[in-house]
Amino acid sequence: MRHYKDHLIPSGTSIKEALKVLDMLAKDAVTFIVDENDKLLGAMTDGDVRRGLINDVQTDQPVDTIIQSDPKYIRKSNYDIDKIIKYRENNFQILPILDEKDRVINVLNFNYLKSYLPVDVVIMAGGKGTRLRPLTEDTPKPLLEVGDKPILEHNIQRLSEYGMDDFWITVNYLGEQIEEHFGNGNGRNLHIEYIWENEPLGTAGALSKIENFRHDYILLTNSDILTNLDYEDFFLQFLEEGADFAVVTIPYKVDIPYAVLETSNGHVMNFKEKPTYTYYSNGGIYLMKREIVDFIPNNKFYDTTDLMEKLIAKGKKVFSYPLTGYWLDIGKHEDFEKAQKDIKTIKF
Repeated sequence: MRHYKDHLIPSGTSIKEALKVLDMLAKDAVTFIVDENDKLLGAMTDGDVRRGLINDVQTDQPVDTIIQSDPKYIRKSNYDIDKIIKYRENNFQILPILDEKDRVINVLNFNYLKSYLPVDVVIMAGGKGTRLRPLTEDTPKPLLEVGDKPILEHNIQRLSEYGMDDFWITVNYLGEQIEEHFGNGNGRNLHIEYIWENEPLGTAGALSKIENFRHDYILLTNSDILTNLDYEDFFLQFLEEGADFAVVTIPYKVDIPYAVLETSNGHVMNFKEKPTYTYYSNGGIYLMKREIVDFIPNNKFYDTTDLMEKLIAKGKKVFSYPLTGYWLDIGKHEDFEKAQKDIKTIKF
């Protein structure tokens, strides 16, 4: 995927130079004209150039003479998913993302992205991975390679394909390697910060250490999960259910090879012949409203199971999202070996 700044052209650039940028962008040939502070002034495509040439504009003139001065855009701090879906359905492929000062801070390009979810992402990557030793003696588990890239790389790539670009990664064991590998995310069109856990804080405790969330929704996920989860559908179901908190659940079917009797006080009320029961396991991926973080004690060990119990007791709506796609928790050597085989055939 291109860096968003490939689409930016400084005000005053000649049309001839702008044409070179359009040629370089090829199928992504939409440019945004900005001032010295990257404030959006307009947009330009090859169609604007053609119309300018028809009207006798010369290629040595500044690009400002032919730009669209009122292009469509998305405001980073104020947008909803319905608007994004509408843009996508109406074939608006490339749109600038603006901050509160009208500066271009990213570009939404549906040639590469599936969506643009208004969600902050917190990835838990501080574990020691003891069950995968000796592989994790010198390498943190999130950086173990599955196929041609680290486990965590697969996760970040999948999440970013849905337009989530604000990340916090919780680190501890060999965390310096993770921080060095991903940096601040700038080269990936992402914003990445790191939350260091001097003491283990469980699967939810680190959320209390983050004070600068940028959106009203937070996705919390384990770093060692391999999945093709449709994050947009997960988010839309969350909204439709009016949930406060949601957990991805993994269906497990259990086949009973005998007839099962349903009894009451020793009396047989009914029976089912060789039934199949479906149970749902915690998939380690959670979505919540930002205010849910207020229920987490500050800087203390606290698991998501503790949080869910508290929310249910408080009358909050906790929603189960059964996953129909692929999911694998890479916790043991046999899981790691399975991931190496599955990565060749998973449909992302």
